[in-house]
Amino acid sequence: MSTPVQHLFNLEGQTALVTGGSRGLGLQIAEALGEAGAKVLLTSRKAADLEEAAGDLQAKGIDTRWVAADASDPEQIERVVGEAMQRLGKIDILVNNAGATWGAPAEEHPLEAWDKVMNLNVRSIFLFSQGVARATMIPRRHGRIINVASIAGLGGNTPGGVMQTISYNTSKGAVVNYTRALAAEWGRYNITVNALAPGFFPSKMTRGLLDKAGGEDVVAHRSALNRIGDDDDLKGAALLFASAAGKHITGQILAVDGGIACVVGG
Repeated sequence: MSTPVQHLFNLEGQTALVTGGSRGLGLQIAEALGEAGAKVLLTSRKAADLEEAAGDLQAKGIDTRWVAADASDPEQIERVVGEAMQRLGKIDILVNNAGATWGAPAEEHPLEAWDKVMNLNVRSIFLFSQGVARATMIPRRHGRIINVASIAGLGGNTPGGVMQTISYNTSKGAVVNYTRALAAEWGRYNITVNALAPGFFPSKMTRGLLDKAGGEDVVAHRSALNRIGDDDDLKGAALLFASAAGKHITGQILAVDGGIACVVGG
C-alpha cells in the first residue's frame, strides 16, 4: 500500500537541530522544516540573532527553541547536542549549516584564517554528526543528516581573481565527499546523509562576494535561469532530504544554483 504524497512530506512528530540557524540559508531551512510540522532548535553564536529568529518562526506557528554556541568549539558542540536531547527528547533531523568564508589570494591566505574556515566548515560538521548519531540516531536506527555544501565545492574559483576563496572552496569540497563517505558508512543504521550545494543566495556572508563579482544582476546572468536564489529556493530540496519522501536517497549532492553549473563559461 503506497503512502499519500502529502504524508511523505509531513514532519509532524519530528525534531530538527539546525546549526547556523539564526539567519540566511539555515533560517530558511529551519522555516521549511517547521512549516512541515517539525519542532526546531536553532543554534549559532549570537543569542540576540537567535532570539529574533526564533521569535519570527514562533509567530508563524512553528515550535522553535534556541541555544547559543560557537560551532568551532568541540566542548560547545557537545553542550548543544546535550541541550537538544534534553529539550527535544530526540533528534530526527540534523542540518549542518554553520559556516564561514575568507577572501584572500591563495599565496597570501593567512594560516589562522584557513584554520578558522576548516574548523567551522568541516570539523564542526563531523563533530555535530558524530554527537547526534551517538546520542539518538544510531540507538534509534533512524536519522536524516543534511549538510550544506556549495557549488564552490564542485569546482574551482573563477579566473582573474574575482573569487579568491581557496579555503572556502576546499572546505566545501571536503563536505561533498564527507557526505558520500558518511552515507556509505551509516546506511546500516537507516541514517540518510545528503548535501545541498547552493549557488549564490543573498546573505551577510555572500554580500561582499556578490559585490566583488559585479553585483546580483551580473551573477544572475551567469545562470541558466538568470536569477540568484531567494528566501524559498532551498525549502523544497531540504524537505525532500528531511522527510520520508527522501528515505531512499542518500549520499547525494543536490545543486540549487539556478543552473550556473550547466552554463558554459558560467
